[in-house]
Amino acid sequence: MTRTCAVLATTLLATSATSLSAVATAESQDTVSVRLLAFNDLHGSLRPPEGIRSEIRQADGSLTPAGGAAYLAAYVTQLRSQATNSLLYSVGDNWGSSALESAMFNDEPTVELLNRMKIDASAIGNHELDKGLAEFRRMQSGGCSAVDACTFSPSFGGANFPLMAANMTYTNGTPATLPFTVNMVDGIPLGVIAISPANTSQIVTPGGIADLQFGDEVEAINRTADVLDFFGVKAITVLLHRGDEPAVEGGPNDCNVESGPARDIALRASPKVDVIFTADSHQQYNCEFPDPAGNPRVVMQGASHGRIVSVADVTIDRNTREVVRDQTSAFNQIVTHDISPDPDIQALADRAWSEASESAQRPVGTITADLTRDRVPSGESTLGNLVADAQLAAGSTRGAQLALTNPGGMREDLDFGTSGQVTYRQAYGVQPFGNSLEVLSVTGAVLKDALEQQFQIDLDGTATERILSPSAGFTYAMDRRAAPGSRISEMRLNGQDIAPDGVYSVVVNKFLAEGGDGFTALKNSTQMTGAGNDLDALTALFAAGSPVSPPATDRIRTVG
Repeated sequence: MTRTCAVLATTLLATSATSLSAVATAESQDTVSVRLLAFNDLHGSLRPPEGIRSEIRQADGSLTPAGGAAYLAAYVTQLRSQATNSLLYSVGDNWGSSALESAMFNDEPTVELLNRMKIDASAIGNHELDKGLAEFRRMQSGGCSAVDACTFSPSFGGANFPLMAANMTYTNGTPATLPFTVNMVDGIPLGVIAISPANTSQIVTPGGIADLQFGDEVEAINRTADVLDFFGVKAITVLLHRGDEPAVEGGPNDCNVESGPARDIALRASPKVDVIFTADSHQQYNCEFPDPAGNPRVVMQGASHGRIVSVADVTIDRNTREVVRDQTSAFNQIVTHDISPDPDIQALADRAWSEASESAQRPVGTITADLTRDRVPSGESTLGNLVADAQLAAGSTRGAQLALTNPGGMREDLDFGTSGQVTYRQAYGVQPFGNSLEVLSVTGAVLKDALEQQFQIDLDGTATERILSPSAGFTYAMDRRAAPGSRISEMRLNGQDIAPDGVYSVVVNKFLAEGGDGFTALKNSTQMTGAGNDLDALTALFAAGSPVSPPATDRIRTVG
């Protein structure tokens, strides 16, 4: 049994002091075992995710289908049943860039899911703030004030768990939300600190969070850990919405991460912190890094979209209330589909999908002819070029000059049919992944390097082309016969030559920004800002200019 005290520092600490004095007199065995469970970056995935996010890579390279809220809930129940004491956390991005069945209802079904799963606390990721602070407050506390709110149920009560960020304040420095919570487990207090990305203001639309600021992650962790420690809370977990990338592909329990924000924060975070669950990068890893005192500390992440439950089993000394570090064990549990799904959560997911499918028939615009992924000799497609144009328009308010989009991000064609009408469901079929859009600052040389990476050798030795669709105004020549690294030339933007040392603002989806599909050159950007998500960009293009005609496929000139 657990008892949660979730209050702001000034009030929590007073109540904790009273609780702790009572705990100190308790007589029992020497240690208390607690299972800590966490998942991250759910993004409203009530149903099993599709496409590139539908599987988990095993250590041997094989792929295992995974994810889906009903399977996630079933695994959580199973994992909790194996332990006398357990706590369940989310590391943020519960909603935002969400699956259709959640996005159609302002993500209210996802909040209902989390309530039913009885999570003990959640970090605030950047995507929780995609629609601004006011909508976040509604998700937190309930109500039907938003446009199209309460269409899933007649009323919406909001989250019945704390949503937290110790480094999120108003611009005057006042805390904007809970920095931490304390759970009492068998008479022992366990503190959990949550952290949002320090760069949230750069990756979320600024207007909606103009009153907020996000402080340094390490400073916030250390300050809050000191407060908890002062009041006798010695066992401390951090929910850190920052993540790292793999240096090489590995399984869910490997630790093949490059040096990145999560690792850097973990190495500098207070030794008073015992376990760090991370998020945001949608990667899988299970690591131990030394804390500043030289003691090993678990740092882990569980992919995304409900495909993994991260588990850390800790042992707490009842006398000191400290975690016995050398007795901590951790593993990432894949949410496979060979377990019976939770029937209550399955019913919720089925209802959301059924109702979303009906609502998705609303028209978003019209087209004059089919828009397809069929490639012309240059590798372009009418649909790809249209999506690139839509993403350039979405990034224009952030100073974007051109856009590139990957063919794998488009899953269905847009058929003219009998009337040319395009529904939300059809638009969603084109862009189903809910990828956020990023505006990158890159040099002309980096841009050329990225385009050279369109020609790749797969692991089996097969030569493969992954031609990125360019937006209108950006053109270049391509010679497939040339030597690797010399196939791209004559890059021009609106008729002007691209200078190797010039700096250009390029819109890509987050998958590409993180080096997906082998486009690692794009990771060499000097700045990254958010520009909404791919589906919103596409529907906005239809809203602004229907009927839409297939764009010309003359942006890439083939040579030879």
